[in-house]
Amino acid sequence: MNRFKRVKAVDVGTLTDGAVIERSIRDSESFAVIFDRHAPYIHRYLARRLGAGIADDLAAETFLVAFRRRERYDTARPDARPWLYGIATNIVSQHRREEEREYRLRQAYVPATSEASHDDRVATVVTAQSLRRMLFGALAELSTGDRDVLLLIAWEELTYDEAAAALGIPVGTVRSRLNRARRLLRDALGGDSTITIEEAMSNG
Repeated sequence: MNRFKRVKAVDVGTLTDGAVIERSIRDSESFAVIFDRHAPYIHRYLARRLGAGIADDLAAETFLVAFRRRERYDTARPDARPWLYGIATNIVSQHRREEEREYRLRQAYVPATSEASHDDRVATVVTAQSLRRMLFGALAELSTGDRDVLLLIAWEELTYDEAAAALGIPVGTVRSRLNRARRLLRDALGGDSTITIEEAMSNG
């Protein structure tokens, strides 16, 4: 997955992402630090959305796109992760059908449970599986914009401001999309107000 040569951490390890990217304009190998800092998170995000089989290639593509666009990065921003999530989300947008198919597959998949499990443990597992099936089915039905906002906040724990920066939309739009997505998913989960959407998605 790593197509960038590494530089010694002592050279730029204490710099902000913005400073590292600024340096990488004249010293391209410095960009490897951005990869090392954020690749695991971007890879996880892509694997969650499109499956592990394609995540390696798309994570590499994300960082290659970022590398080519690094001169456009606002170096006053100390954390490049929202920017990288935005690039990754744009790449996901090219694979919408694959993403929806991935959720349908997860909706259909039911992990085996041990027959030796206690009754209460079995009941808990069955309930969790039922919630996950409903959740992934609902995710496949969300509009792309609502799904992007929801997953960046619920899975990747971005703030509203960070999600807005990642997607290039106003914070108010993030709030309205998130509220709509939460309402639709809560309806899909039977209107259960005792569990938050983030909790339902925490092991997604």
